[in-house]
Amino acid sequence: MPTDLPTSRSHTPDHTIRTAARTASRRTHDDAPDTAAVFARLAVLDDGPERDALRDELVAAWLPMAHRIAGRFRDRGESVEDLRQVAALGLVKAVDRYDPARGAFESYAVPTITGEVKRHFRDRMWALRVPRRVQELRNRVRVARRELTQNPGSAEPTVAELAAHTGLTEDEVGAGMEALESFSTLSLDAELSAGEDGHSLADTLGDADASYDVVVDREAAKEGLRRLPERERAILYMRFFEDMTQSRIADQLGISQMHVSRLISRSCARVRAEALGRNAE
Repeated sequence: MPTDLPTSRSHTPDHTIRTAARTASRRTHDDAPDTAAVFARLAVLDDGPERDALRDELVAAWLPMAHRIAGRFRDRGESVEDLRQVAALGLVKAVDRYDPARGAFESYAVPTITGEVKRHFRDRMWALRVPRRVQELRNRVRVARRELTQNPGSAEPTVAELAAHTGLTEDEVGAGMEALESFSTLSLDAELSAGEDGHSLADTLGDADASYDVVVDREAAKEGLRRLPERERAILYMRFFEDMTQSRIADQLGISQMHVSRLISRSCARVRAEALGRNAE
């Protein structure tokens, strides 16, 4: 008497094949190879050529996954090639630090690679080098603002509210908020107002005051001037402060113009030498 075959398609080989095919067709990537045996072998090897070869094999096997993670950060101002290099560096670190006893490699490698890429943006993509402390304040303030405004209709949190939420001081919150808007720089040639009368950011910046150098020079020359004979001090005063000509000075003192010229040159050289810390000859 014939035996009835099961009517449920879930037990037929053809159905199993079709189900596996549909599952495979839904996968957008296949970058998680089965390398458990290779990692187990790597863990017991000492440093040497064989271990280096296995390490390179693992990196090559998981490199597509690193490239996929790098692709998540495209269009953020960094080239895909550079991002792939950073992700590959994260992959190498993951391979070197992975302990097979902790579980699947993928669960350890994904956050390691992602963290390496994020660290690249944090440390390298600022137009100006920002201290790590300020970057950390920026991240804490950004997270706090998101948490405090996650409910619809929530108002923008105040500095005091952010400080209470993060445990930071209001000054630290202020520094973090400034850093939120400082990821990129503004060109000094950028116009700050529209129209023909618009001016650039450079127009609002102050120039170095040349008077500061004059003050330094005067203070440096004071002691040398005090050491000059009275007549030479008088000649320098008449020439440089009263703007008298050498001929007029010569007439007033009853000496020749050539003598006045030599005294001025000798006095200036002596004062300059003393100001520079040298002894006048």
